This record gives sequence, structure tokens and C-alpha cells, in this order.
Amino acid sequence: MTTLLDVRDLRTAYGAIEALHGISFHVDAGEIVALLGANGAGKTTTLRTICGLLVPRSGTIRFAGTRIDELQAHRVVRLGLTMVPEGRWIFGVMTVEENLRLGAYVEPHVPADALDRVFQLFPRLRERRRQIAGTLSGGEQQMLAIARALMTKPRLLLLDEPSMGLAPVIVRVMLQTIGEINRAGTTVLLVEQNASAALRLATRGYVLENGQIALEGTGAELTRHEGVRRSYLGIRVSPGGPGR
Repeated sequence: MTTLLDVRDLRTAYGAIEALHGISFHVDAGEIVALLGANGAGKTTTLRTICGLLVPRSGTIRFAGTRIDELQAHRVVRLGLTMVPEGRWIFGVMTVEENLRLGAYVEPHVPADALDRVFQLFPRLRERRRQIAGTLSGGEQQMLAIARALMTKPRLLLLDEPSMGLAPVIVRVMLQTIGEINRAGTTVLLVEQNASAALRLATRGYVLENGQIALEGTGAELTRHEGVRRSYLGIRVSPGGPGR
């Protein structure tokens, strides 16, 4: 497979406090890669550094062969890498369609088929295209945040906790849609609190602990690992169990 994202020896700090301690990982074109870890492990910091919202202390980030760790966020978006942040960050006083068109702000002209493409993925947004975004339900707002990120057809989509605060039935729909987005050709780097669902969806995964990569493997391998089962899947593992 072709490596689309290559992160090497990445260190990021908030002032004097280092949050990432030299992490290295990669994402190949066509994959869904999951980043797992407890709160404060460095997952969101990793995504924010990749997309240019944080400047790393050291290390390199290459996207499609281009070094991006010194680029501003809008230039990273133009290369085909887009992030959907935790908390959605939609424009609540604008309509659904206005939010979507803002998602294509880096393009001089919004492609004619861009809206149709995201409406096919999220039919509910088509029904609410004239509705003020702040009046949508939580699930609809998350759909809008993802749809907005897809407006420029990114090659790599970074998703930070897309299921947070959503009802289980909406979570299932959301994760199914992420799978559809991937099958349509978009590579995905996923931070997701629902570790079990993330690993079922993911090609591969990494576990972050205290700003370092502690484990890596396929989704199936991590699901069987004793430490992952105990810490992230809520499964009690007897001594001598899998993954030791």
C-alpha cells in the first residue's frame, strides 16, 4: 500500500508541558486507522498537530510525500487533509447549506456536484438544507460537521470523537456512514471513544498512553489483546487470557 500520512518522532508541547513524546505512526491510502487511548493520552493533540492547528516541537509529518509540519492549517486543507473536531464547531446561526458551502472555502468555486454528493450520504441534511444549523439535533449537527469537511473531497479525513454525546442508534448510523465514506475512496484517521466499534471498523489501530504509542496492530489483533480488552473494551480477562 501507498503511505498517505507518515508521522515520525513527533513531539508537541503546551508551553513547558510536553504532550507527545516522539510518536511515530503511518496511515496508508484506503485505510481506516483508529487512535485509542484514555482522556489526556494525546489523541486530540495528535490530530491538531497533523492538521496544522498546533506547531510541533520536533519531528516530521508528511502527507502524500509533502512535509506539512511547518504549514498553516489552511494550506494543509488545500493539500487534501481535513479534520472534524470534537464538539462539531458548526456555525449555529447559519443554515445547513451555508455551513456546507463554507466547508469548500478553499475552492474558488464550489463543485456543482459537491452538495449532491454529501446529501446522498446524509439525506436528512437535504431535508433540512434551509434550516438554521443551531436548531438541529446533536446527531444532525454531527452529520453536518462531517458533511462540511467532505465538501472539498479530502484524501484524508481526521475524525475526533464523532460519536460523543450521541444516542446509540445514531452512533451506529454514524459509524456505518464513516465506512461508506472510506469505501468511496477517503482515507480515515479516527479517534473514537467507542473502542469496540472503532476496532471493528478499522483496518489498523494504535493505542496512545501518556503521549506515547503503547500498542499497534490490526483491528482484530487489538480487539484480542488483553490490555485493550481490559482497559478499553470493558472485558474482564482471566490470567493467561489472550494477548499476553
